[in-house]
Amino acid sequence: MAVAKRIMSLRKLQAFHAVARLGSVTRAAAELHLSQSAVSIQIGELEASIGAPLVRRTGRGVRLTEAGQVLQGYADRMLNLWTEASDEMASFVGQFSGILRVGAVTTAEFWLPRLLVTFVSENPRVKLKLQVGKRDEIVSGLAAAEFDIAVMGQPPEEMAVSASGFAKNPVGFLAAPGHPLMSQPNLTMAALADARLLVREPGSGTRTTVERLFREAGLRLRIGSELSSNESIKQMCAAGFGPAYLSLHTCILEIKTGLLALLPIPNNPFEREWYVVRLASRRPVPQVVAAFEHFLRAKGQSEILKQLPALQRPVWGKNSDRTKNSRRV
Repeated sequence: MAVAKRIMSLRKLQAFHAVARLGSVTRAAAELHLSQSAVSIQIGELEASIGAPLVRRTGRGVRLTEAGQVLQGYADRMLNLWTEASDEMASFVGQFSGILRVGAVTTAEFWLPRLLVTFVSENPRVKLKLQVGKRDEIVSGLAAAEFDIAVMGQPPEEMAVSASGFAKNPVGFLAAPGHPLMSQPNLTMAALADARLLVREPGSGTRTTVERLFREAGLRLRIGSELSSNESIKQMCAAGFGPAYLSLHTCILEIKTGLLALLPIPNNPFEREWYVVRLASRRPVPQVVAAFEHFLRAKGQSEILKQLPALQRPVWGKNSDRTKNSRRV
């Protein structure tokens, strides 16, 4: 029991965590406002308590041993939980604060940062950590509890989550104004089946949606190019390579300047939904997470429209996949 108490000393764990994360005793000491010798002593005492080395000194800093790698995972979880507990206790004396870790799909980076700025300006004691990535990366990060909350176009079905829709996400077929499809009379989805469609990589939200659209129409999706970024798709589409399927949030400027235009297909663009998602198993829900969820449901749509005034009078189609505002998957 005495050994366990020594191992779980918070100061020693914080020193080890800083060294493991920064890869350097010098940088860890600077972050912790300690001397290098004090950090080294704490690491040494922790190693002595465990009975195994945690780090190895190299010419470029330190590297974790196998035992160090295992302890780093526990240290991440324990220190995050300690911080969360401290923040929750502070809220009882009117000091609303905390660290909000947000994961977001790449399409959301066109509007989400400004919403986060608005949220923090209303809650100045809150600190943010934002990671933007592909949908499968964000889903994996959410499952591993790397994020408190995630913003995406379609909640994952492979895990139990709490998901709330908070804003419209218009997604449509676009092309350069001079593309032959723009002048084709009575344009239908069948005509797109023969076009070289520009799409995102498998697993992305827009790719999943466009595959479903073609499947429901009984059509085969012909892919002209598969790209991993919205920017690349926009550039190739504007150059006339082929039509594209994109969230309008990603190409408002291109539409306003006439580089891209919506194809004259019935119900184009299609109305989708932005969701805020968290693990259903996480209890209790930290106050900062609950506050951000409430902020998005209350102000998300209006804040997005402030940034993207061209969407204030959208020509929404009747083909909508809007679901109930809140649901558990």
